[in-house]
Amino acid sequence: MILSLFRKKRDLTPILATYASIVAQSRQPCFYAEWGVPDTVTGRFDMISLHLALVFRRLRSESPEASRFSQELLDLFFSDMDRSLRSMGVGDLAVGKKVRKMSEVFFGLLTSVDASMKQNEPEALEGVLVRNIYAGVNEADPAALAAYLRTTDRRFAAQPASEIVGGALLFADLPGVLS
Repeated sequence: MILSLFRKKRDLTPILATYASIVAQSRQPCFYAEWGVPDTVTGRFDMISLHLALVFRRLRSESPEASRFSQELLDLFFSDMDRSLRSMGVGDLAVGKKVRKMSEVFFGLLTSVDASMKQNEPEALEGVLVRNIYAGVNEADPAALAAYLRTTDRRFAAQPASEIVGGALLFADLPGVLS
């Protein structure tokens, strides 16, 4: 216990910067107003989850440092979800159950997105989006969202992991958003 006082603390600035960048990108109006992602708590959770899935896809085969970064980013995400649920008035006893359910949804989406992107068939990713993001939405544009995700995935793949771990992310361009 006392030895932990002498350990060097890890600088969380890049993790916080990366997470803030993901959240800001996930809140872009285009996703909701033009592409039909439900502008709800669940829809916003889904958009953050999609962006995190792309970051994790990029960093999965990198250095141990990138692996630690991914884990810390995931921990921050679920801490933020816990905080958000509490701020919405969810009681202490229910928060754990809700966060557990959110983690199941997240990991299911992560697995589905990864598998569909490995197929390299646009219809596969669109199917994942229809089932997981657009369930019951009539005015949806899964093709546009899928194209955005594939372009962002390619940009991340071309970007050095050190930049991503440093807090910089190169997202695909969105209509009506200045780069």
